[in-house]
Formats: sequence, structure tokens, C-alpha cells
Amino acid sequence: MSRLWSRRDTVDYSLKRRATLVSYFKGAVAGLEICDADPYLRLAAKYHGEETHRPCPICRKSAMVLLHYAFGDQLGQYSGRIKSVRELEEMQSEFGEFRVYVVEVCKECHWHHMINSFKLGDGRVRKPPRRQRTLED
Repeated sequence: MSRLWSRRDTVDYSLKRRATLVSYFKGAVAGLEICDADPYLRLAAKYHGEETHRPCPICRKSAMVLLHYAFGDQLGQYSGRIKSVRELEEMQSEFGEFRVYVVEVCKECHWHHMINSFKLGDGRVRKPPRRQRTLED
């Protein structure tokens, strides 16, 4: 993600992730409690996830996939959608500010956890795009 030149205000959730995993491996938390990805999140991982080379920390059967959710007032009706890194690279020059949330998901055992979040954008204030009719309306 080094091409995301406008990246700032990063929040790293690795300590929370580590604490969850430690609780699981000590037996304090059941696998069903942490491997409970929502069906929509699982579908998003299946069709929009970007593969990583890291194995799942729970099942170790499959590689994790990453989802990048973009939220912001300037995104208008497109706020809350999954974007690829390539799309985020383009968007950082088109919008003043929006936040990206990165979630890792295992398609095998349904483990999921937020990895980090950060802001992107060139800092210029813009109006949200005009609402357009989409297939989802």
C-alpha cells in the first residue's frame, strides 16, 4: 500500500487482535465466538477479497483475504462500499477526505478481525457527488 501517498491518521488494531487470539489459544474464548463472520462479510470476502500470503491464525487452512471499506461524507451514496487498493489509489486524488477500514477474513473458518483504519484524500473540501440511480436503489 505504499502507493497510498495521502495515508494519515492510521489506527492499528493489532494489539486487540493479539489479545483475542491469546484468549482463544488459552481456551478462555470458544472458536464459535470469534469465527462468526456475518454471511454478508463472508460473501464480500469470497467475491471482493484481496488474497494475502498469511495463513489464518485459527484454522491455518487457507490464506486470509483483506477487504477495504471506504466511508466519508464526500463519497455520498458510495460511502460504505468495498474498494480495491487500485481504486483507493485513484480515489485519494478525487476526494478530500475519507476513512478506510481494513478487515481480514478467513473464507474457511470465518475468522475476521479489523486490521487497521486510516484516512485518505488530498485535503480539498468537495461536495458529495450527486445521487445517481443504481441497481441497488
